[in-house]
Formats: sequence, C-alpha cells, structure tokens
Amino acid sequence: MTTAKDIMHTGATWIPAHETLDRAAQLMRDHKVGALPISAHGEQDRMIGILTDRDIVIGCVAKGHDPSKMTAGDLAHGTPRWIDSKAGVEMVLEEMQTHRIRRLPVVENKKLIGMISEADLAQHLSDEQIAGWVEKVYARS
Repeated sequence: MTTAKDIMHTGATWIPAHETLDRAAQLMRDHKVGALPISAHGEQDRMIGILTDRDIVIGCVAKGHDPSKMTAGDLAHGTPRWIDSKAGVEMVLEEMQTHRIRRLPVVENKKLIGMISEADLAQHLSDEQIAGWVEKVYARS
C-alpha cells in the first residue's frame, strides 16, 4: 500500500507565528514552496495553521495591509489539517477532498516530516485519481 510518507516531499519549513508576511514570502521563494506550516509562539513543533502564498495576497495585500507589519499568526485561522505518515493514499485524497485543501502536512510520531502538494499527487497518482481529486477540490460549491 502506498502511504502518505511515500508521496510527500520532505523538508517542510516552519514559519513562527510572530514572523512577518514579507519574511514568509521570502522563505517561500527561497524554498520554492507555496505554503508554510505556522508554529505557535515558542513551540517549533506545534502547528497552529498553514500559510499559503494565496493567503498573503488575499488576506493582506488585496486588503491594503502592509506585509511587513502583519504576521503569519494574524492569518492562522481554524484547525490545521494533517495526515499520519502511515495513512494510505485513499485517506490522503479523502482528507484533501473533504476539506478542499491543496497542501497537507504529514506527521509521524507527533512531528512534521513533510508535505503533500498538488505536484506530489501528480507524480504519484493515476490520471483517474488525479481527475477525481481535481473535480472535488476545485468544484464550486
């Protein structure tokens, strides 16, 4: 059985909740990623959200806010979704489809070990699986 750990990419980079959004954008650029898990103040391993490049654009820039003054924590809302490293691909797809998310942190022994993105799915899934995922995640409600 193919697992979340098999299809994820390693090396997810954290952003502390107190860090500014302009710094987050620089980290995304430097690491060539579109999302960063947000860690609680002083707790590197406790995820309080996920910050995406789209969050910065929609939640800050488009509203006329200054990304050098807003923090990652300002945009951390709701309960972050994640998947256990041993979960099968069907569970990964279900979690992403149900919550209509495009990036999913992978956790092992309560530690973040990687992320699953659309690109990871495209590399590891059949055309049929990808088509079903796209239909459910991008469908208008």
